[in-house]
Amino acid sequence: MDATVDLLSHAPIFRGLSRPELERIAAGTTEVRAERGHQLFQCGDPCTGFHIVVYGLVKLAVGTASGAEKVVEIVGPGLSFGEAVMFMEKPYIVSATTLADSLLLVVGRDALFRALDDDPALARRMLANLSFRLHMMVKDVEALTLHSATQRVIGYLARLEDEGGGRVTLPAQKSLVASRLNLTPEYFSRILHELAGGGLVRIEGRTIEILDAERLQAYGSDGT
Repeated sequence: MDATVDLLSHAPIFRGLSRPELERIAAGTTEVRAERGHQLFQCGDPCTGFHIVVYGLVKLAVGTASGAEKVVEIVGPGLSFGEAVMFMEKPYIVSATTLADSLLLVVGRDALFRALDDDPALARRMLANLSFRLHMMVKDVEALTLHSATQRVIGYLARLEDEGGGRVTLPAQKSLVASRLNLTPEYFSRILHELAGGGLVRIEGRTIEILDAERLQAYGSDGT
């Protein structure tokens, strides 16, 4: 119980809750340790709570009519997923698979609902989290429909950039990131090499150094 309370206290969504409040949520929380490649759930499975990634990486994906897989999101430490379908009391609409050895917290719906009844601040925090997720989803749809492939790649790199440090690390292998951006792996690699050839970035495996952020953004406005 103490270990689970400590982990919950570091999750951004529960930050600021008192220990008694965290203990009530922890009573309905399960720790899941999963090796890389473990499927946490499949599309259509019942949802009885939501997940928080303590460490590791999780791929959310859907199957296509052709039998291929489309990556919807890549979820890293401190982030959560599954809240929306939990509140709707619907089955999962994606599958979730670990991309690295991971530790996750599965917060049970019943325990969380009791905490929400007692703490309006927590309810507002969860609404803010879901609203932010919706905002990012709208931006993703906008990027897929209105932006060129090059613009999508540049925008994604900009989102990953850590406080303007100029170096970003792709969270997963390039084929998965390409799927996340609705690109083929070959096209994604081609765009990265074009950016490198233009002196805009330097690529070292999954680490990308942004050499000229202003030129990179300007290039994106003309990219195809």
